[in-house]
Parts: sequence; structure tokens; C-alpha cells
Amino acid sequence: MSDTTTRDTAAASAAKAAGPAGTSGPGGPRARLAADGARLRGGDLGVAPVVAGLVVIWTVMQILNPIFLSSANLVNLLLECVPVGVIALGVVFMLLVGQIDLSVGSISGLSAAVTAVVFVDQGRPAWLAIVAAVALGAAVGWCYAQVYNRLGVPSFVISLAGLLGFLGLQLWILGPKGSINLPFDSWPVTFAQLAFVPPWLAFALVAAGAAALYWTGHARAAERRRADLPATAERTLILRSLALLAGLGLAVWYLNRDRGVGWMFVLFLGLVLAAHYVLSRTRYGKSLYAVGGNVEAARRAGIDVKRIYTSAFVLCTTLAALGGVLAAARLAAANQSSGTGDVNLNAIAAAVIGGTSLFGGRGGAFAALLGIVVIQSISNGLTLLNLDSSYRFMVTGAVLMLAVALDSAARRSRRTHGRA
Repeated sequence: MSDTTTRDTAAASAAKAAGPAGTSGPGGPRARLAADGARLRGGDLGVAPVVAGLVVIWTVMQILNPIFLSSANLVNLLLECVPVGVIALGVVFMLLVGQIDLSVGSISGLSAAVTAVVFVDQGRPAWLAIVAAVALGAAVGWCYAQVYNRLGVPSFVISLAGLLGFLGLQLWILGPKGSINLPFDSWPVTFAQLAFVPPWLAFALVAAGAAALYWTGHARAAERRRADLPATAERTLILRSLALLAGLGLAVWYLNRDRGVGWMFVLFLGLVLAAHYVLSRTRYGKSLYAVGGNVEAARRAGIDVKRIYTSAFVLCTTLAALGGVLAAARLAAANQSSGTGDVNLNAIAAAVIGGTSLFGGRGGAFAALLGIVVIQSISNGLTLLNLDSSYRFMVTGAVLMLAVALDSAARRSRRTHGRA
């Protein structure tokens, strides 16, 4: 059963139990609380565990080091989230169809190397180098999909081979010198390190986001009412939008006490919102969930399963390549360690910690955002405490294990309640 169907069923049951009018009517606050409670009891945890975990992590880190929640540190934290967060967003698409890509780190390193060689060594324009790197990533995904669809080789094996092969190709492209510095005055480096949204524009974007949340919710509620389905009450829509306006406005004000909101983070957030729209509002997005939930049922329903798999592979590797480009711009260099280390595992862990199921068919675009904020908060906080990376690996591993355990428990609960 898809996420949308589960939400509709829970909302309908809650609306019947809540009564016909006022705050207890369909879409009213009591009905929404009842629907949320029904989803939680049925194993649909949503983002609640990761948000609760993030609150605990931030509280502990702030107690141990008061600098953690300073505006200067939070500005750095958000910028540090972007490269791996973009890669994690691509991993979300793979996990939704029940597949995995273990080579996203190597692809990001390869794209960083290609960008540096084309831009610096060959003297081509920066935009051409970036397009070439991202196009290479898309081509890798298409090749993966052909091997999977035509030969039936598991994605685990395909991407494991890619992890090794593209790491070797990255080293070959970089050559004997092993490292290429990007010019500090080039626009990719400026964009990743020094470009921040003007305060007035940041507040304008927040207001536009709150307005968009209201209008999209209003349109969806009207559509559901025409279909005789429970819909969110108008007052709830207004309160939700005002809460978003106040929350994001406060965050922007606080970040503006230092340098403000980086344009690179705005790009990441834009990608997340675009992916969220695709997954939640389009037929293609519903097809992704259907294939991940039950591939045979999706095939019988007329979905072109091979096309869906191909698109997931291509999106994953394309975003991995873009993440590699952003990482190179952030560091102003591409070298033999680009995309190596914990980049690969952190990208996959971020998608899972954020709430995307390893079993396929459940999750969303915001999983990448929430998951990478959790991982980067751990890394950033432990760095401020002058603890070495061994602690970061152990803490991140424990959080990942907890996230997978919660996902497994939620899956069993959904089966018990007939919502698997």
C-alpha cells in the first residue's frame, strides 16, 4: 500500500471518529491529531524519530560546547551539509525503488576530477566543465540501468564494481600530481564559499515559501473536498503557514547575525523541494513508490518498470556527480581523496537516517535534508569538542543502526495493522 493511500485511510478513519463539525470536524485540529495518532500506531512514523533525534543531538552538543548553536557555526554547518546532502537526495530515489548504489562516492570524486581537469588544465569555461561532469554522471546511471534491466545483475554488484572502477578512473584522470586547485576567484568557488543571500531577499524567500505552502495546501484541500475525501481545514492551513513563516523567519534572522544563508544551501533546498513535488504530486512519483512497494503489482498495473528503474539510476548518479562538483568548489580543489573516505557511507546513511526505508516504497525527499543535518551535526559537534574521527564513526554507526531498527519495527507494525 502506498504512503498516499495509507494517509487517506488514516485520515478518513480519524475524521469519522472526530465528529462532524468545528474543531472536531474533518480536517480540524482534533481530526488531524487523531489521524497522526492512528498513523503512528500503525507504524507510519514519518519524520518524528529523526526530528526528535536532532533535538537531542543539538541539546547535548550545546550543553557540551556553547559555540555549537552560535550563528557562525550554524552557517558553516549548513554549508557543510550540501555536497553530501545532494548525493543523499539521489540515494533516496534509488532506495524508493528498492535498489542501492554503492558507487555514489566514487562518482562524485570522478566528477570533481573531470571538473578540475576540464576547467583548470584544459582552460575551458567553468560551466562547460560542470556540464561535462554532470553529463558523465548521468551516462553512468544509464549504463547501470542497462546492465540491471537487460542482464539482471543486482544493483549491489553493479555499483560495487563501479565503486572500484571509477575510483581508478579518477586517479588516472588526475595523473601523477594527484591534486588540482580551482582558482579562488572563479565563480564556482565564490558560489560555494562566499556567496550569501542578502537579508531582504532571504526574508522574501521565506514569505514566498509560507505563501506557497498555504496555496498548495488550499488547492489540495479543495481537490479532496470535490472527491468527498477528508480535507485539511482552512484554519489549520493558515496556522501551518504562519508557523512556517515564524520558524524560518527566526532561523534566517539568527543566521543573518553572522554571514547569513549561503546560496549553495538555497540550491540544495531548491533541489529537495523540487524532488518533493515530483514524488508527492506527479504520476512518476507515485510510480516510484509503487515499484518499490511491490514491483510485480506495479508491472500488472501497467507501469513501465524498466523505465522507472532507469530513471532512478540516472537521477542517483546525476545528483552524485553534482554533489562532487559542489564538494570540489567548496574545497577549491579536486584530489585523490575526493569522494573517498566516508562520503559514500554518509550519503547512504543520511537517506536512511532521514526516514527512507531500505525495503523500498517509503520515504521522501526531505529524508536527505534531515538525515545529512543529523550526520553533519554529529561531525561538527564532535569536532568542536576536539574529539577525533573515531568517535564520529561510532556515533554515526549507532544512529544508523537505530534508524534501521526503527524502520524494521515500523514495518512489522504496519503488517500487523494491515498497512504494509
